[in-house]
Amino acid sequence: MKFALCNEMLSPWSIDNQFEAISAWGYDGVELAPFSLDPDFSSGASKLASVDNISASIRNRIRSASAKTGVKVSGLHWILAKTEGYFVTTPDSNVRRNTSEYLKRLAELCADLGGTYMVLGSPQQRNIPRGASRADADKYALDMISAVVPTLEKLGVTLALEALAPTETNYWTNSEETLDFISELGEPSCVRLHLDCKAMDGGEYQAIPEVIERVWKTHRCVSFHANDPNLKGPGFGRLDFQPIMAALEKAGFDGWVGIEPFDYSPGIVETGRESLRYLKRFVRQA
Repeated sequence: MKFALCNEMLSPWSIDNQFEAISAWGYDGVELAPFSLDPDFSSGASKLASVDNISASIRNRIRSASAKTGVKVSGLHWILAKTEGYFVTTPDSNVRRNTSEYLKRLAELCADLGGTYMVLGSPQQRNIPRGASRADADKYALDMISAVVPTLEKLGVTLALEALAPTETNYWTNSEETLDFISELGEPSCVRLHLDCKAMDGGEYQAIPEVIERVWKTHRCVSFHANDPNLKGPGFGRLDFQPIMAALEKAGFDGWVGIEPFDYSPGIVETGRESLRYLKRFVRQA
């Protein structure tokens, strides 16, 4: 089991400072949000982010910082955040085609930086469109994602479909529904399930350790997000992570645990450092 910090809370800092801090706090890796790497978006010059703005020089800086600190790029998340014109379940074939092409370019970025997975959350960009049925949404999503599979296989990047709670979206709202879709896709090795603690707390009918145990009987998750339902990091809320980490260890999970807070009010340093320290209390090999 390896630990990564999601970098968007550090986005005001330089790339070098981000990697140095993540290394000092004891993380193995960093999970990058593409919008945080777009200089036009970060500076306010553009209201929308694009992977196409992440230049060769920016990628070189990331690889250099990774090599210098030993902090690996685990993967990408928030991959459609701060963009426009991309949609998973749209009946518009042109939009589906554009979304597939954008995901391919994201996969190239991920592989270029040494990452191995991309988390597809994007609740608003996968909601079932007005007037469409769930079967329609499945058909459109299958078409869009199938077009990306050859690129994922070629690059060795996994698309991790994130089950999110019904309060966030009406599509892929729990692990069972998401796994059913992956099965319908033909269960390619490059499309897997991603589990998130905040989402599981609000969307599953079982406790989180039971979800992990059930899922691992038939499917291995490629990545896992640790956060509290109060949107802060692990250890800053009511969720007890001891049984969660025990369930991951029992399942033999050897992928990346990404710490993904949304509320940084305890402070950036406090959130980054103490979240990892708290989780490592419950991991035997830590």
